[in-house]
Amino acid sequence: MDKNFKITIEYDGTDFHGWQRQKEDRSIQGKIEKVLEIITTKKISLTGSGRTDAGVHALGQSANFKCDTELTPETFMKGLNRLLPHDIVILSCERVKDDFHARFNTKSKVYNYRILNQPLPSAILRKYVWHISKELHVGAMRTAIEHIKGKHDFSAFEGSGSPRSHSIRNMIKAQIADNKEGLLVVELEADGFLRFMVRNIVSTLVNVGLGKISPDDFNKILLSKDRKHAGATAPPQGLFLIKVIYE
Repeated sequence: MDKNFKITIEYDGTDFHGWQRQKEDRSIQGKIEKVLEIITTKKISLTGSGRTDAGVHALGQSANFKCDTELTPETFMKGLNRLLPHDIVILSCERVKDDFHARFNTKSKVYNYRILNQPLPSAILRKYVWHISKELHVGAMRTAIEHIKGKHDFSAFEGSGSPRSHSIRNMIKAQIADNKEGLLVVELEADGFLRFMVRNIVSTLVNVGLGKISPDDFNKILLSKDRKHAGATAPPQGLFLIKVIYE
């Protein structure tokens, strides 16, 4: 009889073509499924909480799989971490109820986007931040980000090809943290995200920080529901899926 297992995954997305399995290209889902097949000698289908795009990282992606096995969660975790490449780590594995679904049972997700705002780029952080050399007006960005809190139609920040039935999302948390080292972290929590939504919000906030638009203009862009008014999509390497929250 099939048992249902939930895993929590950390990965560096630099050398992957995103989460979703690919015929030829390297993907996180594909790598984990291949290792599960080695461990169980069975074809396993891994269901993620959602897709991350090429170059995007995760500190707490969630997924589940079902398998008729006597192996314990501890055995799966040890076997996966022994056989997976170094840029994927399984942080936990647990037995869950048969009806648990990593995508459909999601309550909310938390994403961080990291911006390095200083004159010179970083050799060490280049794969994990968006470097912006011109000084950003963080106060204006914080004023602008208040407009996206709550339930809105986020069409203005939606990338093409977004798999969804509607574009209304509830933004539970939206804030910007900074430190003296020039690192800005945009933290967003919502009940769901459209394709490129975080990266498009961030790029538009950066336009506010650079003085290209005002916080009020940012709100007008949100209300316009028109993608052409928002900023160009921010690069993927600054984006991290922090955690997936379930009921």
